[in-house]
Amino acid sequence: MKEIKAIIQPFVADKVITALREMADLPGVTVSEVKGFGRRRALGRPDSPDELGIFGVKKIKLEIVVPDGQAPSVVQSIAKHAHTGNPGDGKIFVSTVDELVEIRTGEHKREAL
Repeated sequence: MKEIKAIIQPFVADKVITALREMADLPGVTVSEVKGFGRRRALGRPDSPDELGIFGVKKIKLEIVVPDGQAPSVVQSIAKHAHTGNPGDGKIFVSTVDELVEIRTGEHKREAL
């Protein structure tokens, strides 16, 4: 299994989530509002004057766990629909998930969702 985490611009979130909903067999998506900063902020160059808050720039974080074979298409869809070509478009991280535990049933899953 793979965990895909994507940090994207808030104004593209609806487009990205709509595209993900259209994917067959996608187990689900967790969506969170987050704040942070990237290279531009670290170098003292804010993305825009209205994003000067002490806690950083507002972003959307998507978290998805999928079977290994589905990860490339999910990553491709996020990258395609979140792309604007401007600084701050975001990042996608892909990690291996060793185990998943269903809280309701207590079932441990190691191979597939």
